[in-house]
Amino acid sequence: MTTDLYTTQLNAGTGMIDETRLLLYLWQPGMSTAELNRFALQSGQFPNITARRLYNLVKDGFAPRYLKNQGAPAQLLKATGEYLSGREFNQLLFLYTCRENRVLYDFVCEIYWNAYSSGKEKIGSEDALLFVTRANQDGKTVKPWSENTLQRVARYLTNSCADFGLLESGQKVSRKILPFRIESRVTVILAYDLHFAGQGDNAVLSHPDWALFGMERADVLDEFKRLGLQGWWIVQSAGDVTRIAWQYPSMEELIDGISKE
Repeated sequence: MTTDLYTTQLNAGTGMIDETRLLLYLWQPGMSTAELNRFALQSGQFPNITARRLYNLVKDGFAPRYLKNQGAPAQLLKATGEYLSGREFNQLLFLYTCRENRVLYDFVCEIYWNAYSSGKEKIGSEDALLFVTRANQDGKTVKPWSENTLQRVARYLTNSCADFGLLESGQKVSRKILPFRIESRVTVILAYDLHFAGQGDNAVLSHPDWALFGMERADVLDEFKRLGLQGWWIVQSAGDVTRIAWQYPSMEELIDGISKE
């Protein structure tokens, strides 16, 4: 994650799911942010977006989320896009967006899942505003936010959750909480992503990213055991120690395995 401090970067496009699909189609490995922006502008794929708005989408939305680490997220999404369902693909976008925007990451973990587990039916604008106001008071923002900024960020949070399917869509003051369960192949991709990043087996199981999907370590381990029966890995667990025999030595080979399902 780029920073633990909260920024207003979600302003670049909240979930921006449709725009991300188009930009991934246009993007090629090695293409810089400026080149992608120029190519997107010339493509005619964004007729209803101003040049300035498109620039902001590419520079502040798409690039930080998907072009970091030499474009590894974009390459993964581009390679798997035709094999994944819309829900699976959107959950990967959700993961990368949360990783890049700590304010959304924490809002999902602390507000959405607490509300979900406690049986609340809705999350309102006031919940999001209270969350960012407290964060501002606690010094979690890059700089102190004005009242107007607090209200805008609160709106970005609920809009983003609606984009990714955690809350109902529409312009509403209070949104219905929707069921949100990680898809099996998203579990596989996230697990291997953490593994290839150098995380040990037990660190993979305990990684904070699982909390974005409402999962604790025990939930993750149960899911690993279930998916192990499908051949994605072999799990050996005794007490608090778990060993995983990873079946794919690279992300490229994992993608090839997904394509053959």
